[in-house]
Amino acid sequence: MDGKAVKAILFDLDNTLIETSRAGERAIRKTCELLKTTLALDDNTTNSICDKFKEKLLQESFDPSAGKSIDEVRVGHWKESIQEAVGSGSPPSLAAQCYYLWKNSRLEVLSLSTDLCNLLKRLRVGYKLLLLTNGETQTQREKVKAVGCEEFFDAIVIGGEHAEQKPFVSIFTLCFDMLQVEAQDCIVVGDSLDTDIQGGFNAKVRATVWISNGARPDGSVTPDYTIPTVLDLPNILQQLK
Repeated sequence: MDGKAVKAILFDLDNTLIETSRAGERAIRKTCELLKTTLALDDNTTNSICDKFKEKLLQESFDPSAGKSIDEVRVGHWKESIQEAVGSGSPPSLAAQCYYLWKNSRLEVLSLSTDLCNLLKRLRVGYKLLLLTNGETQTQREKVKAVGCEEFFDAIVIGGEHAEQKPFVSIFTLCFDMLQVEAQDCIVVGDSLDTDIQGGFNAKVRATVWISNGARPDGSVTPDYTIPTVLDLPNILQQLK
C-alpha cells in the first residue's frame, strides 16, 4: 500500500449494512406458521417445505427476458416446494400467500440502525460513498427503499441492472467512473469473501474490509482488514490515513 489517501468507500448492502439473513429467518418462521395452520401440518413437514424454498432461492437463476417477474418466479418456488412435500391438494392461492408473507415480513424488519445512519452521515462529510449490491433488480431496489438509505450515498449500483456483478472488475470500474475516482482511491467493505473482497482485490482497490461472519474458509481471498461490524470502520480509516 502506497499511503495514498482514501477518497471513496464502496459498501455492500446485505449482511453488511442490513441484517438480511436474520430478517429472512424471521420471515421463514412466519411462513411456516401459515403453512402449519392452513394445511394442518406437523413441524417437520412445514420445515421441509421452507427448506425446499430456501434451496430453490439459492439455486435461482432469474432471466427477466423469459417473460416472468421475480414475484411470479418465487411464487413458483413456493408452489413447487409445497407440491414436493404434500402433493397437489393445497389451496391454489397458498403459494402466493406464502411468497408475499415471506417477502413483506422480511422487508418490514430490514433497517439501518441509528448508529449506522449517524456513521454514514459522518463519513459522507469526508468521503464519497457508493452502495454496490449484487442481486435481482426489483428485490434489491425494494430493500433499498424499505431501509431508506438513498440519502446516505452519492450513487447506488444494483448488480442485476448490469451485464456483470461482483466480483467482476467491470462493475467496479463503473463505480469508480461514477464517483470520478481511481481504484486506488477506494476501499471496499462487505461480508462476502467471494464477491466483495475478491472483487475489490480484482479491481485493485486501496484496501478491502471484511465484515466477518465467522472463520475465513481455506483457500479464500485474504482481506486487508477484518472487523465484526461496519461501526468499527473509522478505526480502519484512521490507519489508512
